Amino acid sequence: MTKTLLSLGHGFSARELGRQLVPLGWRVIGTTRKPEKCAAFEAEGIEPLLWPCDMEQALRGVTHLLTSISPDDQGDPVLRDHRAAILDAMPNLKWVGYLSTTGVYGDHDGGWVDEDSPTDPATLRGQRRVLAEREWRDIPGLPIHIFRLAGIYGPGRGPFAKLRKGTAQRIIKKNQVFSRTHIEDIAQVLMASMANPNPGRIYNVCDDDPAPPQDVIEYAAELLNMEPPPEVPFEEAQMSPMARSFYSDSKCVHNTRIKQELGVTLKHPTYKAALRAMLDAEKNA
Repeated sequence: MTKTLLSLGHGFSARELGRQLVPLGWRVIGTTRKPEKCAAFEAEGIEPLLWPCDMEQALRGVTHLLTSISPDDQGDPVLRDHRAAILDAMPNLKWVGYLSTTGVYGDHDGGWVDEDSPTDPATLRGQRRVLAEREWRDIPGLPIHIFRLAGIYGPGRGPFAKLRKGTAQRIIKKNQVFSRTHIEDIAQVLMASMANPNPGRIYNVCDDDPAPPQDVIEYAAELLNMEPPPEVPFEEAQMSPMARSFYSDSKCVHNTRIKQELGVTLKHPTYKAALRAMLDAEKNA
């Protein structure tokens, strides 16, 4: 049987996975709500599928299922609307992945967390993720794997784009620290898990270098030969409610499990290495 991935909510992280799998002979189906994205998917070798769709039909022949769809106030929408179809498809499913967030750990005042740390989210968004993780893990026999992603960045998303648009802020909040992950490392973690399934397992996906957000902006500006934006106290910063909510959590995230159990060697182990690689890729392109 051809290895076939159905990617629900085929967005920024999942598209990188698809770009890695297609050259290896995988069939990849990606859902989107936006018809205008279909041509871009096809150019990457992805079969576009408009969402919502007939899930029973979509799952035919699928061996691997990945969902990036966010939960809402009623729980996980995929399970709410398509649980029966997923249960019917289980005999063919070798691996199921759910993309969650390290936000489920809540605030640790800059301290360290790992996959065995209790979940205590400070935000409604994090609380919904905890409930969605539980919904997926509570399905008997489902080969589910939970991936808790740190702050995601990659080409077109991150400090370079904000600096060039003039929207970057060097926000200062005492003891604030974030972990991050590049989409290429997300993709290789998912692929390593697909190659070595361990149903029920949870993995933190992040780099080795948690850092204050202002340090990342300052280094990116240095690489672009730009003056960094002025420091702004957190209390005075102009941010959307969503952006401000990210500052309610401060923690460093351990990534030992992806290295020891999945054998992953990070392509971008630090934000400095990642930013240099991103800029080099731009210049070479």
